[in-house]
Amino acid sequence: MKHSICAAVLLLFLVFTARAQDPYYNVLKYGARNDSTKLSTAAITKAIAAASKAGGGTVYFPAGKYLTGPIHLKSNITIEIGAGAVLYFSTNFDDYMPFVTTRYEGIDIRGFSPLFYAYKAENITIRGRGIIDGQGKKWWDFAEGESRRKDDSKWQMEFRRQNAQVLADLKPDVPGVMTRGFLRPPFIQPMYCKNVLVEGITIRNSPFWTVNPEFCENVTVTGVTINNPKSPNTDGINPESCRYVHISNCHISVGDDCITIKSGKVKAGRKMNMPAENYTITNCTMLAGHGGVVIGSEMSGGVKKIAISNCIFDGTDRGIRIKTARGRGGVVEDIRVDNVVMKNIREQMIVLDMQYDKTTPEPVTERTPRFRNIHFSNITAEGNQAGMLNGLSEMPIENVTFSNLNFDAKQGFTVRESRNIAFHNVQVNCTAGPAVRTENVKQLWLDGVRGTAVAAPLLELMNTEDAFVYNCFPAVGAENFLKVKGAQTRHIVLQNNNLKSVKLPVSRDTDVVEAEVGP
Repeated sequence: MKHSICAAVLLLFLVFTARAQDPYYNVLKYGARNDSTKLSTAAITKAIAAASKAGGGTVYFPAGKYLTGPIHLKSNITIEIGAGAVLYFSTNFDDYMPFVTTRYEGIDIRGFSPLFYAYKAENITIRGRGIIDGQGKKWWDFAEGESRRKDDSKWQMEFRRQNAQVLADLKPDVPGVMTRGFLRPPFIQPMYCKNVLVEGITIRNSPFWTVNPEFCENVTVTGVTINNPKSPNTDGINPESCRYVHISNCHISVGDDCITIKSGKVKAGRKMNMPAENYTITNCTMLAGHGGVVIGSEMSGGVKKIAISNCIFDGTDRGIRIKTARGRGGVVEDIRVDNVVMKNIREQMIVLDMQYDKTTPEPVTERTPRFRNIHFSNITAEGNQAGMLNGLSEMPIENVTFSNLNFDAKQGFTVRESRNIAFHNVQVNCTAGPAVRTENVKQLWLDGVRGTAVAAPLLELMNTEDAFVYNCFPAVGAENFLKVKGAQTRHIVLQNNNLKSVKLPVSRDTDVVEAEVGP
């Protein structure tokens, strides 16, 4: 009995000690107003300072409506936004001055303070069942209208003053928005932080990218809802040049890409040379947006070791999209996408595009990007086009596999400038054109490809070398199984295909050497 009493006393002591070490700092006690009648930035800053002085703690927002400017977190600080609490961020641009060290579309600059910001902090959290509202419309309208204004704003002039060397170093790669100098702040941007958690909150109306950790290690974003209306560049979750990122159980509907993985842009990204690596994305739903999960186009520092699984995309422009262009450099490699459902996709379900900007071939240098070791499996999808792979003549896409796919689409797969590409057990029910069309491809495996279009060949290979076509089953009544084109087409081997219902198994253009195609 004595031992039980002692144990209970010890447990209570430990609980009280833990609470004493991690107290709550109610922002109302520091002068914040929860009726949105007064800007509460100073009160929130005092609460954070008090918690930080004590070694850390939880800064708490009870139910109510708060108006605030930017909130800067320090190490060991948790921001907890209670159920019924709504934080409205100021629409006065001056409240986001002075400029801070930040990153904008992969370029390191001095700019407006993000709405939530931390720099070289550890153990920081934003959580709760409340809402944070960026009131982004004023930012969107100003950004979209500034190119029509005759005179530069004071914010643009200050941007150019503080970033003169950045702009000079980037020539001739400076994008137009950078030159104009009005760069909207991201909503949540920790920089060079460790152990970052964003959990449970609802985020809406971001001025720019929504959750945008930069150069961070061990980042978790879970159970978060992001709702941005149709608006410019209001991506959902953009972890850039981070390590060990975990995104799960999120619901995202935004004005641009839902989740995007980046690592810096052109010379700025290559100079920092910090890849995005070791990311997991799982159990998420994505609705409106340009892409479900996107890699790039700012990937000059490299992207590697990414696993995407158990997600649903419904109504995005594209599903999985990996994009870059000549001049950006960087390597995208070791990507796995598994167990995904896509519906109502307006463009392509899967895109690997190395010509996101139209450019001309150039010698291979540090400016040359690479895509390799990318694998898709167990995907059900419906939309406009099944997929597109578009490599560079000087740097083809390498080692991509598609396994156990079932797609309903107007168009099938188009594969250009690629090497070592494999389709295994892939059904493409398309209404026009082949299920798979290739051009300038080497080392191609087509295993168990099926489709329902009967007016077009199931497969069309142009200037394709070393292809093994086997176990395929064209639809009953199909006119043509395989069409081969181009003088560079050679070494096409057919084996174990069910061609009994096909009127013309193989058709060849006149420039194809007949002996190069056969069993």
